[in-house]
Amino acid sequence: MSTLSISLPGGIWTLGDLTVTRFGYGAMQLAGPGVMGPPADHDGALAVLREAVDLGITHIDTADAYGPRVTSQLIREALHPYADSLHIVTKVGATRDEQGGWPPARRPEDLRRAVHENLENLGLETLDVVNLRLGDAQGPRPGSLAEAFETLVDLQRQGLIRHLGVSNATAEQVAEARSIAPIVCVQNMYNLAHRHDDELIDELAEQGIAYVPFFPLGGFSPLQSSALSAVAARLHATPMSVALAWLLRRSPNILLIPGTSSVAHLRENVAGAGLSLSDEDLAELDKIGR
Repeated sequence: MSTLSISLPGGIWTLGDLTVTRFGYGAMQLAGPGVMGPPADHDGALAVLREAVDLGITHIDTADAYGPRVTSQLIREALHPYADSLHIVTKVGATRDEQGGWPPARRPEDLRRAVHENLENLGLETLDVVNLRLGDAQGPRPGSLAEAFETLVDLQRQGLIRHLGVSNATAEQVAEARSIAPIVCVQNMYNLAHRHDDELIDELAEQGIAYVPFFPLGGFSPLQSSALSAVAARLHATPMSVALAWLLRRSPNILLIPGTSSVAHLRENVAGAGLSLSDEDLAELDKIGR
């Protein structure tokens, strides 16, 4: 067990009736290269998951497409039987091909199979939160999600899913999902450099719905990276720490799920996200995405 005691930054949030830490952990990087196959260091992957829980993290994000199945099986091996306070969020709607691509799998039969496989791989009778992954590897794509989302609602009625969310979604798809059934979270790409969901984040905050950004350092231009690094150097921090701290300050409904395959890096992320940013720091950082 870890002897390190870090006060997790950002406090807590409720996903429906589930209380989670705003600082969570994303398991994607525990799979092998290209998110395919097993990790190079199996015991190291288990150690990262156990350290996350020892640090007080109660929100772990995964998907059976990672590996595929690898990260969910690692979570089960490391943490099952799960503490009542620990909540695992998973995704359905995409699979993997032999080339490492992420082809969509959103037909009703695909989704039903995916939910049952998630239950088996995680060792659960009910999944806490299931996000419907939309779009493709390049980002969200317009189009109705009704048939796919209604399939998940039916599985929710059967008691296999507690709460629902959407991932890689347009604002219109978020609205459509909410017109069908309640959602507790939206998981989209968002960071200092990519601010396209600003309006959606504020709208969701008013409705008590979490926003979970992925790729907190993805897609920065060299100029933007330089600006972020300059702020980080002034604060004697890493760019990742500054980016995570900014996200927590951006809105109270933002939940973080940074991933890593290193215990040391996990601790650095947790500590770094608690970085204190001044109003001047925030004003300078805000310029990066505008």
